[in-house]
Amino acid sequence: MKKNVLSFGTPKELEDKRIAEIKSLSYLERLERLMAIIEVSNMLKNGMIIQSKKR
Repeated sequence: MKKNVLSFGTPKELEDKRIAEIKSLSYLERLERLMAIIEVSNMLKNGMIIQSKKR
């Protein structure tokens, strides 16, 4: 089970925690996260085009 990471602190501390978390991931886990971000970005991009065409 993963440990809970609290999201409070200075921006520098939060950035350091995030970098440490990313460095602890395997290459495959990093790739999966990147692909998820790309998919969401693509859905938002296409969703905005579809919404603007309906109006």
